[in-house]
Amino acid sequence: MLIYVIRRLLWAVVLFIAVTMVTYMIFYVIPANPARLACGQRATEECITNASHRLGLDRPVPIQYGLFLKRLTIDHSLGRSFTNRRDVNQTILDAAPVTASLVFGGAILWMLLALPIGILSALRPRSMLDRGATVFVLLGISLPVVWIGLVLQYAIGFRLGWFPNAGYCDFINPEATASCGGPVQWAYHLVLPWITFALLFSAIYVRMIRANVMDTLGEDYVRTARAKGAPEQQVMRNHVLRNALLPIVTMLGMDIGIALGGAIFTETIFGLPGLGRLAVQALETFDLPMIQGVVVFSTLCIIIFSVAVDIAYAWIDPRIRLG
Repeated sequence: MLIYVIRRLLWAVVLFIAVTMVTYMIFYVIPANPARLACGQRATEECITNASHRLGLDRPVPIQYGLFLKRLTIDHSLGRSFTNRRDVNQTILDAAPVTASLVFGGAILWMLLALPIGILSALRPRSMLDRGATVFVLLGISLPVVWIGLVLQYAIGFRLGWFPNAGYCDFINPEATASCGGPVQWAYHLVLPWITFALLFSAIYVRMIRANVMDTLGEDYVRTARAKGAPEQQVMRNHVLRNALLPIVTMLGMDIGIALGGAIFTETIFGLPGLGRLAVQALETFDLPMIQGVVVFSTLCIIIFSVAVDIAYAWIDPRIRLG
């Protein structure tokens, strides 16, 4: 197990270096002068020269990347924004809890939807429930997230007025000038984003859970347990679900990591001040340090969740670490 963990951590380090290298090259190879952007619209030649030296642009590219990696790993700094001069680290830390609230709340919701639908449709194939689940899967996979969010905003938020169409409330310690705050208001403002975010993933998970449960039901050890007279509930709990849901654990961990960096559309639709909207604003203003910071942070989240899930899966199923 220790060897497996070390191997996975080494691969994570290699992957992180590769991603940061590509991100850095895109950052400085694009047709723009980062030093001029750092000085703003009223840039002078003296300011551009000083900014080039401060950013290390007057040095060879390998040395530039080494300095960037040093700032990232040792100084833990992603620089300052070109537009508002704010520290990129602090800006991302302020936006990350919003995205985490959306992603983890959506993950709980999509699992609450997908588990019973997927299991029941596998136990009753070709029934009305199974046909309805198939339609749900097709709609969830086919419909764009933007369209789902806009429909929910109009139908539930505007016409019925059940939930707010936009905005975010801090879970803990809201600002004195904030119009809302606390756990209740936090959840109340996130209901529609959670539903929007969960519909796509729940459809995918229904299909995966249904297929895994049906495959497991045909295994020899399940037939043997039934032949020995084991109760059906025990067969389902100890043999079917325990083995069928193991791949879902891996899939869930990877999807959460990816979703942390890919909630752009949902956050933009509902006006959530998370990483997605931060990335969109940075792209609109060509704020290269902020774009770079969001990409690096999202990549780090994906790597951490992937490694954690791989280790947990290997601990649950020893066959994995022997492969």
